[in-house]
Amino acid sequence: MSRPADPCERLVLVLEGRATVNAGDRAFGTVGSRDSVFDGTAPPVILVEPGRDSEVVAVTDTLLVIASAPGGRVSRTALVEPADILVESRGTGQTARTIHHLMPPAAEAGRLIAFEVFTPGGNWSSYPPHKHDTEDPPVEARLEELYFYRFARPQGFAFHRVYTPDRSLDEALTPGDLDVVLVPEGYHPVGVPAGYDAYYLNVMAGPNRDWHFTIDPDHAWLMDWSPAAPLPAREETSR
Repeated sequence: MSRPADPCERLVLVLEGRATVNAGDRAFGTVGSRDSVFDGTAPPVILVEPGRDSEVVAVTDTLLVIASAPGGRVSRTALVEPADILVESRGTGQTARTIHHLMPPAAEAGRLIAFEVFTPGGNWSSYPPHKHDTEDPPVEARLEELYFYRFARPQGFAFHRVYTPDRSLDEALTPGDLDVVLVPEGYHPVGVPAGYDAYYLNVMAGPNRDWHFTIDPDHAWLMDWSPAAPLPAREETSR
């Protein structure tokens, strides 16, 4: 697969399998760290600056995601190795989930932000419901968001609600394996039925690379983790 150069920043994510990746005049060789997103390790992340073409050639059966957004103030091409990706345990009890900080706000990038979230069957994530659709720093940042789903059992599904405070948007969705959900605005909690462990990739972008959000006041009493103490950034390596 090849993409010509354009004004967008890209993330090249080999989520499953192995592939060779080139970006402009940089050759990253064969990258990939797992056969399934549920293997436990994080994937390699390749950030491609605007104005560079990219080419990916599968070496094995490969699940590839390419995410893009208009370029920002920072412009660079780099590889983030799986060992350098921070892992966070978030929430408690039925809101417990695991986060891989693939391209967090603290990382050096233009606009793109990306996380992986692993939610055990029977649990909730993106929870309590929160939104980031208004540019009001430092209270809230405007970020559009995509969710890409996988399930440990392919017949699995989730409940994904997207709703605004005035309910002008209020949709209840049931994404299945390999489905994508767009969150253009509003609160967006996810519930996973018992027996169906879920994975989703979050990719966000907005005017600035800040991740500030507002909790739905009706459900703020359920907040059991602190975004006020962000994890430290780790070094990415350019190659």
